[in-house]
Amino acid sequence: MIAEAHPPREKEVRRIRSAVIRFAGDSGDGMQLAGLQFSNASAIFGNDVSTFPDYPAEIRAPAGTLAGVSGFQINFSSYDIHTPGDRVHCLVALNPAALKANLPDLEPGGIIIVNEEAFDSIDLAKAGYLNNPLDDGSLDSYRLYRVPITRLNKEAVAGLGLSAKAVDRCKNFFALGIVYWLYDRPMEPTIEWIREKFAKNPETVEANIRALKGGHNFARATDLFPARYLVAPAPIAPGRYRAVTGNQAAALGLIAAGHCAAKPLFFAGYPITPASEILHELSRYKNFNVKTFQAEDEIAAMGAAVGAAFGGALAATATSGPGMSLKSEGLGYAVMTELPVVIIDVQRAGPSTGMPTKTEQADLWLALWGRHGECPLPVLAPLSPSDCFWTVIEAFRIAVKYMTPVIVLSEGYLANGSEPWRVPELSELPRILVEHPTDPETFQPYARNEFLSRPWAVPGTPGLEHRLGGLEKEHITGGVSYDPDNHEQMVDLRARKIAAIADDIPPIEVHGPESGDLLVVSWGGSYGSVRTACEELRQRGYAISEAHFQHLNPLPANTGEALSRFRRVLVCERNAGQFRSWLRFHYPIDAIGFTQVRGKPFPVADLVEAIELTLEGKDPNEHAAAGSRADGQRLHH
Repeated sequence: MIAEAHPPREKEVRRIRSAVIRFAGDSGDGMQLAGLQFSNASAIFGNDVSTFPDYPAEIRAPAGTLAGVSGFQINFSSYDIHTPGDRVHCLVALNPAALKANLPDLEPGGIIIVNEEAFDSIDLAKAGYLNNPLDDGSLDSYRLYRVPITRLNKEAVAGLGLSAKAVDRCKNFFALGIVYWLYDRPMEPTIEWIREKFAKNPETVEANIRALKGGHNFARATDLFPARYLVAPAPIAPGRYRAVTGNQAAALGLIAAGHCAAKPLFFAGYPITPASEILHELSRYKNFNVKTFQAEDEIAAMGAAVGAAFGGALAATATSGPGMSLKSEGLGYAVMTELPVVIIDVQRAGPSTGMPTKTEQADLWLALWGRHGECPLPVLAPLSPSDCFWTVIEAFRIAVKYMTPVIVLSEGYLANGSEPWRVPELSELPRILVEHPTDPETFQPYARNEFLSRPWAVPGTPGLEHRLGGLEKEHITGGVSYDPDNHEQMVDLRARKIAAIADDIPPIEVHGPESGDLLVVSWGGSYGSVRTACEELRQRGYAISEAHFQHLNPLPANTGEALSRFRRVLVCERNAGQFRSWLRFHYPIDAIGFTQVRGKPFPVADLVEAIELTLEGKDPNEHAAAGSRADGQRLHH
């Protein structure tokens, strides 16, 4: 007699406002892919989403070691969020190293899903475990779910004739299927992606879909999980949305700038982490009058961009800190020739090679000062992944209007992180007015308009021949000049041109009371964490205000007046205090700095504590340096 099969027992559904999930494993375990698919599914479901991919810094770190751990964190919610989250609600760890590296970030009582078959003596030793944490009671304060993912995945894809290595590659989708069930995510977008991605390999398509469904069915049928979680969709403005990373948004912004200016776009780049994706993304859009050039080095990429600008194209390049150092001479050349070029610096932890896959905000002084001679230029910084789109367009507006190179300081956290982005209508894009002179009777290469900008003459225009180069130019004629008075005049003109941009950018906005006891200041990618911390404190009754800077040079014209309305100013940045010094350089304020240089975004909890300490009249950095933090971090004042 065959026993009758019983349908899976219905599980309790717990409604929560948000959740933070982190997928972690070896760099070859497909954790980035699993996290990205979960993010896309959540965005399609209607949640607000913020992500933080965390890559190993070493290209071939030994498998199973802490150095080789790769992670992807997703914060998805039923309300507006600004960060990928502080504490993790659910950690998916495919090996002991992934568990050990990420466990400190798991909230008390959080969920741990482990591939228990990976916790053998060899991998435990690689991760530095003396005992198996699954058995020794050290995880008793968490909700631990031991799943034989390796074996169950093999059973799910059996019969397809795949090699053992190919079978093992599917286990990330098995784990993803479990988490899809646990958080009630739709599988259909991922299944469609698998079919498109592996269309030329039907066996791979079938294997990955089987693994995904296998994990989902296991979670649904087993009694291992007593409940599942539902995060309702977030209210969002009407429109078309897509998930976008900062690098993708920057690439789309470059393309849009070409449309706004009705000019071809030329992009020259040399591969460097974490900026390479901008070049890769742009290379897919040749049909939008985009030309990409992979140069032999950073110097060549900078030179090619300057040459393209001289030829009349919108020109751009992208790099990270080490590449910016190499581009410095070319940047000075672009300042001297007064040509519109946009340079995107996707900041990473330095100096030197530093931690190339980790994020930082430490290139501000490089952007402001990193050229010889009197060599000012505008510097901008996006505040979120999707804002990279608008910041790049704004950079080109300034570059063309004022005939100057412009630096955009993105960062690894923004470049690799993603969030939902409302795709704008073409009518919403600003116009970038381009004027090329054609009259030889009135043309002078270094005559200046009301913005102190010289004319942008396209080579080959009859009668508009002029000399270009790095030697100092004579005012009006553009001829080479060694006259001391002329040199001082040209230095002054170039400086006044950049300074005047302050009147052509939005004033700094203060969120919260317009005046009071404390103004919290941030710039660039620290926006989300600072905004979240300030909102949390305001909800608790603190009368604090915040101001976020995106135009870093020149600063908005009302900056001094805005800062003067507050008794204390706290500048939060992920470096050793560069923007704080920049503000004090310009304004007589005794700003306090709260800084971290850890290769990670600001934890909101750290900012909340720093703000509270500042309100009490204490130095938040001295408090941290005294050893109050459990992880032993050191903060710099």
